[in-house]
Amino acid sequence: MLERPLRLLVVSNMYPSGSHPGYGVFVRTQVDALRALGGIEVEVFHWDARRRPWRYAVAAASHELRHADADVIHAHYGLSGFVALAAPRRIPLVLTVHGRDCHHPVVRPLTARVARRAAVVIAVSEELAGQCPFPVDEIISTGVDMELFRPLPRVQARAALGLDPDRRLLLFPADPARPEKRFADARTLVDSLIATGSSEREVELRVVFGRPREEMPLWINAADAVLVPSAREGYGLACVEALACDVPVLSTPVGIAPGLLPEVEGAFCARFELEEWRAALESILAQPDPRVKGRAVAGTQSVSATARHLVDLYRRL
Repeated sequence: MLERPLRLLVVSNMYPSGSHPGYGVFVRTQVDALRALGGIEVEVFHWDARRRPWRYAVAAASHELRHADADVIHAHYGLSGFVALAAPRRIPLVLTVHGRDCHHPVVRPLTARVARRAAVVIAVSEELAGQCPFPVDEIISTGVDMELFRPLPRVQARAALGLDPDRRLLLFPADPARPEKRFADARTLVDSLIATGSSEREVELRVVFGRPREEMPLWINAADAVLVPSAREGYGLACVEALACDVPVLSTPVGIAPGLLPEVEGAFCARFELEEWRAALESILAQPDPRVKGRAVAGTQSVSATARHLVDLYRRL
């Protein structure tokens, strides 16, 4: 007798839309990987509450959630978990915390309340698990799509994006308005590099975020290096995506970075100190076509492996 498909309801306040194709794309990537496995039916209940916090109350009052019929509910982010408490108590709740839910002074205690009710609490990195004010049961990464993020010739990627093939391009793959991303440090680094004349070719710092995920491999492969000087990262997907494309990445020791980057020659992981970071970047830019052998390391974080791990967890519940 065949085992019936497992029914999963994913609850998230982060999910891509036509107007915001990059928002919560890691949740959709995970959902796609779960569906690709077969043997599991995945429904997604999502909303966007940015600058509209009252939408959390609307979501919690939803008939779809209050009368959910699933084997497992998986909530991404603490406030999504808080909303998911409105679902029938008989359904096991899995909560994945992503970072801000363990730091924000208001969200943190609400997340802790959800964690007490959850059957399983997941953190996306060891570092984040150590910062949570509640026990964490599993470390499961968000996962990177290794089929989408793969090495491409730099000339080909730049031609597809209409970029100058001769200019040095440094990529900042985050919202510069978010203070924890420390765009100012990236800007200072590049200005220092230019001021010292360390690069024989013109250098450009390009900010790219919120783009469709299908476009991001082109931007990463077009870059000579990816800069991640963040004060904190729950996971640090940009680092893993860069490694999957064999592109050098410089990162502070946050999220997954200290566990992966030291294994890759040519990658750099250290607290932001201008002279040290500039020396590392100069070494990268001394190469005509900088590349690292990062793909095998990134493969340990593949979204397909994440999906298999999650399905095993769901079935145990």
